[in-house]
Amino acid sequence: MAYLAHALRNEPHGYRLNVHRVGRSTVLRNADGVRLINLAGGQRAYTNAQLDDYQGLARRDFLWRPPLRLSLRARFSHDAQHLHGTAGFGFWNDPFLMTGWRWPAPPAALWFFFASPPSDMALALDAPGWGWKAAVIDARRAAALRWLPLTPVIIPVLRSQTLHRHLWPCIQRDLSIAEAGIDGAMTVWRRYEVAWGERATTFWVDGQPVLREAPSPRGPLGLVLWIDNQFLLVHPSGRLAHGVLTLPHMQWVEIDDMKVVGAR
Repeated sequence: MAYLAHALRNEPHGYRLNVHRVGRSTVLRNADGVRLINLAGGQRAYTNAQLDDYQGLARRDFLWRPPLRLSLRARFSHDAQHLHGTAGFGFWNDPFLMTGWRWPAPPAALWFFFASPPSDMALALDAPGWGWKAAVIDARRAAALRWLPLTPVIIPVLRSQTLHRHLWPCIQRDLSIAEAGIDGAMTVWRRYEVAWGERATTFWVDGQPVLREAPSPRGPLGLVLWIDNQFLLVHPSGRLAHGVLTLPHMQWVEIDDMKVVGAR
């Protein structure tokens, strides 16, 4: 069990959050919490302000498993139409070598996640590929991996809108994908909570459920809080692209009153 009072101050003995800064970024602690900041500029240069608890660990040693509950307050410098890049907080398996060398892995995550255009990660049928959302995925399961040998055949098929609507729900189910958009201002303090259960996961914003009974990824996963300037296209039709965005203004996410209660 871990209590992270006032957004990461007074961490319990034996628990440590790592600061991960890339490019024009900084992490500021204040009296009540922490602010993760990306400075303006950064053309063709990746910028990331991040806190996490898995740097230097093998994935099998990541700290968190269900059942647990994450609760925090957060606000952003800008609303969705004026943020650039990705941002969020929650748990994942760091599958893409973001914090040092590990073998690449299929992604697993449960988190509150933001992505701005031109990102397009339309993983849930009829859900937009960008925006502020609650989301889960676990592509490590055997049911998900069985689709891998079929990828060269499936991608051309999914370019047909009719075939995509018939086939993708089966793939989405096997990848344990669920998403729900979050309405309302991002610039005001709001309470974000997620209960990660053995079989189902539920997300709340200001006490109201936004995603109920979503599939639960398996542990272990690591805790991450971040804001950066990257974009990513991962579309079922086979469109893939990645890059960074120039920031026209400073942007940040501020977090306080954070607690993680449960298995560790």
